[in-house]
Amino acid sequence: MARLLTVLIAIGLWSVLESAPQAPSSITVAAAVSLSDALNASAEEYGQGGTGKVYFNFAASNVLARQIVNGAPVDLFISADEEQMGVVEKAGLLADSTRLDLLSNQLVVIVPNDRPRTFTGIRDLLDPAIKRIAIGDPAAVPAGVYAKQYLEREGVWTAVEPRVVPAVSVRAALSAVESGAADAGIVYRTDAVTAKRATVAWQVPVDRGPRIIYPAAVIRRSKVQADARAFLAFLRSDAASQIFTRFGFTPAR
Repeated sequence: MARLLTVLIAIGLWSVLESAPQAPSSITVAAAVSLSDALNASAEEYGQGGTGKVYFNFAASNVLARQIVNGAPVDLFISADEEQMGVVEKAGLLADSTRLDLLSNQLVVIVPNDRPRTFTGIRDLLDPAIKRIAIGDPAAVPAGVYAKQYLEREGVWTAVEPRVVPAVSVRAALSAVESGAADAGIVYRTDAVTAKRATVAWQVPVDRGPRIIYPAAVIRRSKVQADARAFLAFLRSDAASQIFTRFGFTPAR
């Protein structure tokens, strides 16, 4: 009888555990460093709904793409450009039907606060007083790639290239300007919003600047795809859009 009672209790406990809702798992998000403030705020809002923990790995998108291709444990990737997302996609690592365009951004020229000035156009970068121009590495970092494309389109890249100081990320370019190590820099509008010791001298017109898109996708080998998809869905919600707008981003059209 005692053995039968033990079996019945075990079956009852198993039934309760099986029927209980499973707690959401934590996820790891690899995201462009320019998104750090906005995504941290979004994850805080998301977490108030009793969801699992969201961990971030922020870096330049090219670095993140390389890490993912090399096997880094990532559940969701948010890139600052379509090319680096394409690197991961070509490796067959994106979960089916999850890639989407999440946000857009805009380039601005910034200068140190102790040397404020207003540009009348991008050709003001040719001023001999501007000896060092910080941008993300134009050979790899999306913000630098965008900056080079714009400067080439405006016909000034060849003239300013000798003064370009490549940075490992767009935030590193911002830091170079804020520290005074560079006389000017080209960063995202959203980076300028966070700057404490730099000011905007020129905002690149949307119709003349590069098309800046932040694509996002769930990684195929993720063991918590449902949770990654849930967070991605939240990032497209009205609540998240309000957060992104506060940090200077606009929803991708």
